Amino acid sequence: SSPAFAGPAIPRPALVTHGATGDLAYVEHLLYDVSLWTFVATTGWGDRWFDWTNDGCSAPLVGGTGRSFDFRAACIRHDFGYRNLKLIDMRYGNGVWNGTNRRRVDQQFLADMKAHCRTRAFTLQAQCYTWAQTFYAAVRVAGGP
Repeated sequence: SSPAFAGPAIPRPALVTHGATGDLAYVEHLLYDVSLWTFVATTGWGDRWFDWTNDGCSAPLVGGTGRSFDFRAACIRHDFGYRNLKLIDMRYGNGVWNGTNRRRVDQQFLADMKAHCRTRAFTLQAQCYTWAQTFYAAVRVAGGP
C-alpha cells in the first residue's frame, strides 16, 4: 500500500539482516543517514523487530508544538533512537546504549529541530531556536544512558 501523504515516493527500506551488526546498521541509517521526512515516511512500514512506539514530545506543559515550532517529528525519531539502541543492547549485550551513542541521538534531535526552525517564518526563527535548545537541554539532563 502507498503512504497516505503527498510528496515524492519513498522507497521501501531494504530488508534488514537481523543480528547485532545488521540491526545497529539499520537503526543508525534511519537516525543519521536519511532526512527526517524520509524517516517519518518509513515509520509506517515499521519492521516489528524494532520498537516504533513513541510518546511524541513529552515536554510537560509545552508539548511538541507551539506558535513558533513543531518538533513532533524530531521527537518521534529521538524516541526511535533511544528505544532501539536500548533494545539492541538488551538483545545482544553489545553495549551500544552508552553515553556516546546517547549524545549522538540527542545531537541528531537538536539538528532535526534546528532544521525545522529554518523552515519557520523569519520572525519566528529565533524563538524556535530557543525552544530547540531548551528541548535539547532537557533530554541531556533527563535522558540517562
